[in-house]
Amino acid sequence: MLFVRPGHLADLDALEHMARTAQPVLHSLPHDRRALEARVALSEDSFRADVDFPGEEFYLFVLEDSESGKLMGTASIVAAAGYSDPFYAFRNDALIHASRELHVNRKIHALTMSHELTGKSRLAGYYIEPSLRGEPAAHLMSRARMMYIAANRRRFTPEVFSLLLGVTDENGVSPFWEAVGRKFFGRDFADIEIESGGRSRTFIAEVMPTYPVYVPLLPAAAQRVLGEPDSKALLAYEIHQEEGFETDRFIDIFDAGPVVTAQVDRSVCVTRNETRVVHESAAAAANAATYLIAHNGADGEFRCVLGELAAGKDAGASLPHAARAALGVQEGDTVRCVPLHAPRQDEHSGEAQ
Repeated sequence: MLFVRPGHLADLDALEHMARTAQPVLHSLPHDRRALEARVALSEDSFRADVDFPGEEFYLFVLEDSESGKLMGTASIVAAAGYSDPFYAFRNDALIHASRELHVNRKIHALTMSHELTGKSRLAGYYIEPSLRGEPAAHLMSRARMMYIAANRRRFTPEVFSLLLGVTDENGVSPFWEAVGRKFFGRDFADIEIESGGRSRTFIAEVMPTYPVYVPLLPAAAQRVLGEPDSKALLAYEIHQEEGFETDRFIDIFDAGPVVTAQVDRSVCVTRNETRVVHESAAAAANAATYLIAHNGADGEFRCVLGELAAGKDAGASLPHAARAALGVQEGDTVRCVPLHAPRQDEHSGEAQ
């Protein structure tokens, strides 16, 4: 059975392999082993810490196959993006250029470098083995983070955001980077991706333009990809949408990928939450549906799995042995349950149950 749990230092070899092979680049996983070890140690401390408000905490999750023990994916949460250095993005602005004498009044689309996202909680570092892409496990790996946020509200800001991969060609070349970033950095997109540390490095402000970038002056190829997710990010984009994320007025400063945001109070993992009591699995219910099922354990432990449950929280959580073992629960314990696929009309309505 596949389940999500916090990453540990014992996972360092597997995480290092992911960091070096994952495409696109995982900002949350440094390629340097010592830096990666420090990152994982910070995550372990963050899960165990008694947190009243978000700060420098970093939460690393992994997807494990309980039968083989192999790690199949990873994802993370940054409690406050840009905690040490501002988090940079381009803000979509409309600038008015007018002349009464010439009878001209034009609204010009421009991009302005901004750090308004600094301090907000960020979903980051999503990666899953290629064989599992398109499978329910891809939803589990991504949305388990929101299950954790929904159950630990004080650790995170009321609004969260995620930065999705922008359009690149088959060689990894970004039209937007070639039109803008390369002009200032003079280096390849992939190199700066690795060094940027997730858009929170001071050299970004030192090198990138502080004045507006006028969109009509950009090549057509760069204009076409503004705010568009790459084909490799379409699944992640759909998963975020299903959770309640929406596109915002920000785009990535390097590849122009979309920034999506969600109010935690209006997310599916809050509005569709059901607290259920665990009992041993019986015969499968005729009206069963797939649920995200999560449990917060002692000392910062967290587990999340997918399971088939009968509709209605009064039905409880009838779980087979493998699911109970993965969650670390026994009969009589309570778990947090959210339908994997909620009806669209209910995503932003109703009270948390």
